[in-house]
Amino acid sequence: MAGRRPALVGHRPARRGRGVRRRHPRPAAAHRLPGGRRRDARRGGRPVGRLRDVAGDLAGPGLAGACQDPCVTRLLVAAGQAVPVNGDPAANVALAADLTRQAGARGVRLLVLPEAFLTGYDWAAFDRVRESGQPCEETLEALTEPLRLAAAEAGCTVLVCTPLLRGEDMRLTTLVVRPGGTVEAAYDKQHVDRLELPWFTPGPRGPVVLDVEGVKVAPAICYDSRFPEHAAAAAAAGAEVYAVSTAYLEGSTRGRAVSLPARALDNGMFVVAGAALGTCGDRPITGGSCVLDPEGHELAALGTEPGLAVAEIDLDLLAEVRARQTMHADRLG
Repeated sequence: MAGRRPALVGHRPARRGRGVRRRHPRPAAAHRLPGGRRRDARRGGRPVGRLRDVAGDLAGPGLAGACQDPCVTRLLVAAGQAVPVNGDPAANVALAADLTRQAGARGVRLLVLPEAFLTGYDWAAFDRVRESGQPCEETLEALTEPLRLAAAEAGCTVLVCTPLLRGEDMRLTTLVVRPGGTVEAAYDKQHVDRLELPWFTPGPRGPVVLDVEGVKVAPAICYDSRFPEHAAAAAAAGAEVYAVSTAYLEGSTRGRAVSLPARALDNGMFVVAGAALGTCGDRPITGGSCVLDPEGHELAALGTEPGLAVAEIDLDLLAEVRARQTMHADRLG
């Protein structure tokens, strides 16, 4: 319902290991995935308290955020949606923090929030970013402090999308907020819709893959997911989860219904899609957050109500699907 925030579920300090299932160490051969790929046990890390643009240095097979634990097989994830306050980043950071605490109370370790969540997906809100000069890289840590504290309390990594001023350019950017209290500008939307071009500059091409509890996660923003080659590049770079921040206006939901399951099935990847609610001008935004398995089946989904779609992803299932359906490996060139 418009204007309502989801109720804050009672929360408690995060317990180590909640939302993650590990197995006892097995022989090294047991950790090989189809094609002979072995889980990489190297630990990647970022200095606490530093804001970094990692869109370039996390791309490709040599990504810095490599698998931290070769025995992680399952992870509890969530796609979240709520009605933002258009043009009020501080209010929306607080709303994102509420959703993060709710997710943490349920043991979630990865939360994906909608497109442009920190401003609302709204043309007037985008104009306000230009006029006010906010959000921008220089003030991002201060703006996101309530969300960074919530992520630390919840023990949850949060992917949240915002318009972000970078010098003269404004981009739609996925921020990654870590349980350690850091915030990074991790990914810029590459496929900017023609309706968005008056405001936004496309980001640099190439996949970005992040490490979350040893699971490889590729961010995407809405229109990116309509292009099969975007998800294919992420899968080729090692992604196991395609994390999409979306905003589908009324009348455009067919694209969501077709594209997201197709990206899962084409590449044998889990899809976690946080979908926006609210309005863009006078047009309703339709929600529809979901978690899909590697064959495109729904594991959890929401309609137009605020809340969390929570599901457990199983990397053993992913390996089985990729061994059985090899389209991701059979792609030409």
